[in-house]
Amino acid sequence: MRVLGVDPGLTRCGVGVVEGVAGRPLTMLGVGVVRTPADADLGHRLVAVEQGLEQWLDEHRPEFVAVERVFSQHNVRTVMGTAQASAVAILCASRRGIPVALHTPSEVKAAVTGSGRADKAQVGAMVTRLLRLDAPPRPADAADALALAICHIWRAPAQNRLQRAVAAHAARTPPTTPRAPSARHASKGRTT
Repeated sequence: MRVLGVDPGLTRCGVGVVEGVAGRPLTMLGVGVVRTPADADLGHRLVAVEQGLEQWLDEHRPEFVAVERVFSQHNVRTVMGTAQASAVAILCASRRGIPVALHTPSEVKAAVTGSGRADKAQVGAMVTRLLRLDAPPRPADAADALALAICHIWRAPAQNRLQRAVAAHAARTPPTTPRAPSARHASKGRTT
């Protein structure tokens, strides 16, 4: 399985490609950051993020794209930029028919470090260890993108089994049809 992880951001959008399967050693195929100037017009910044992501998709041809799910922070400007960059990543993948998975920061931290409260240094150290790198990828956005890809590789098999089980259960369970109100209930509150 080849996964492009995207840590969305307008100034620095982390990207990382990991290949492998759960339970086996993983391989990093590429890591980097798509950058945009903070003083540029929003539209131009979004186009730059799109162009950068399209280059990564062209070069690495991932089977899945894992994007960090936007979560609430105190800084609304940061959340808006993150959400906008996230939408660009989802759009780029969807346009190509590549499945997209969203993972929360705590899910990623828990998958990679064992703790949903791990800090950036712990995530970087575990990414370095899991991918057998000489040093943690810099900046932290790049390491976070690799962590997203790792998280998806490890979580996807369980999620797929769960989705299949839910679909099989739905296929066995006959749909319930809503009952029409009885005449007694339909006339409730009316006087004749």
